Amino acid sequence: MRSFLSDAFSPSAIWNGRIGTMKEKIEAISGTVTGNDQQVGFRAMIMKQAIEYNLAGFAKNLPNDVVNFTIQGDPKRLTTAVSAIQEGTKKSSDIKVSTTQGTVDPALNAFTIYAWTSASRNITNPYNLVFHLRPDDGVLALAEVKTVWHGILQSTLKGDDLKKLGPDD
Repeated sequence: MRSFLSDAFSPSAIWNGRIGTMKEKIEAISGTVTGNDQQVGFRAMIMKQAIEYNLAGFAKNLPNDVVNFTIQGDPKRLTTAVSAIQEGTKKSSDIKVSTTQGTVDPALNAFTIYAWTSASRNITNPYNLVFHLRPDDGVLALAEVKTVWHGILQSTLKGDDLKKLGPDD
């Protein structure tokens, strides 16, 4: 059994659908979030970490008000992203994050929020928001993350929901 955040496949690694050297290790972390994590932008915050650090995976709400997520990518970036997830959002409180080693999916090349809605924007139609990994694998500045996030919303939302977006969403 591989240890948590350990070496990837040997002697080469399959990474985001391409063969690479051992420098391109990937790991996966699965987690659950409890506390005041609903209608506070929690899944969006996880996706913004994925956008910033070019991580694949997903975030979804479970029926019991628990957020479930998996992220995979560079081990150091995963650690930084999990730290941000543990801090929560400005509106969240009493957050508890439990993580375990996840299973790397070499074919996974996107991060998806399943059934996203927005209480603050009165968007009640669920949308699957998808961020496709960047081929350059660089880390983005926060302004660039915001631009990518806004682009995902603009390309996914439909009709009246699209009109509810503000210039800073």
